[in-house]
Amino acid sequence: MRFAITVADRYLDIFQALIGHAWKPLKVFTCKVDNRIHRNSATIDLAQRLNVEVQISRMTDSNLRELRDMGCEALVVASYEWRIGDWRPYLQYAINFHPAPLPRARGAYPLPAAVLESFPTWAVTCHKIEREFDSGDILKALEFPVSPTDDHDSLDLRTQLASRRLAGDVAEHFVEYWNAATVQAGTARYYPKWNDADRRLDFTLTVEILLRRVRAFGPLECLASINNTTLFVQRAVGWIEAHQLAPGTVVHINSLSIVVAVADGYIGLTQWTLINPDTITGTVRR
Repeated sequence: MRFAITVADRYLDIFQALIGHAWKPLKVFTCKVDNRIHRNSATIDLAQRLNVEVQISRMTDSNLRELRDMGCEALVVASYEWRIGDWRPYLQYAINFHPAPLPRARGAYPLPAAVLESFPTWAVTCHKIEREFDSGDILKALEFPVSPTDDHDSLDLRTQLASRRLAGDVAEHFVEYWNAATVQAGTARYYPKWNDADRRLDFTLTVEILLRRVRAFGPLECLASINNTTLFVQRAVGWIEAHQLAPGTVVHINSLSIVVAVADGYIGLTQWTLINPDTITGTVRR
């Protein structure tokens, strides 16, 4: 299968799995990254070793025509921040590897919802690309259970590993799965890109809710206001303990650890920074 792919390093395994099943890459599309959650240096390096062209700007109709003229049969989307145009006049196939169950978790980056809403299972889903995001018929999905101890990082890694397995399966049985693809069934829910309010730590809430929020966002950081200063929090601990303090009261500081009173106990902020990473990279994270 001659194919083009949109991909960044987090889902490079998909690219490698397709190549491992004798698919022939013709072009790689990637996009600007923040070099924290999203990177593309390994993607670019692999493409260069394969002598495959890399494009960082948005894919256009002209690019789709060029792919057709190159003999490209399939477009594979593994990670991309832009909408794909109408591919049908130019290509025979177009699929997306969505890092979530469908239609339960549509959207550019729904992974935090798995922790915030205590999803019992998570999944990677390969589906046909349609005009409406994440709405196409499903070729194949790979589901796995979510543990109560899972956090952003563990689910991210588990999703990457599942993506590799699913990509290999799809590559091996592609035409069969394409022809047998099924309409998405069940209630569809779209998760928009999270915002500051989603990530804010409200100390009037309970230890359980606050720690769940920190686990859900992890390296994406939660926001905590301490003495009128915003902290960007990656990790925290907490425990239930009766007290008479107002929520938000700082009760202890040791090096970079800050203990704060909350509704039913205490939260210890153990990994945080005063610097908003978005102001360093100048990019918007998906």
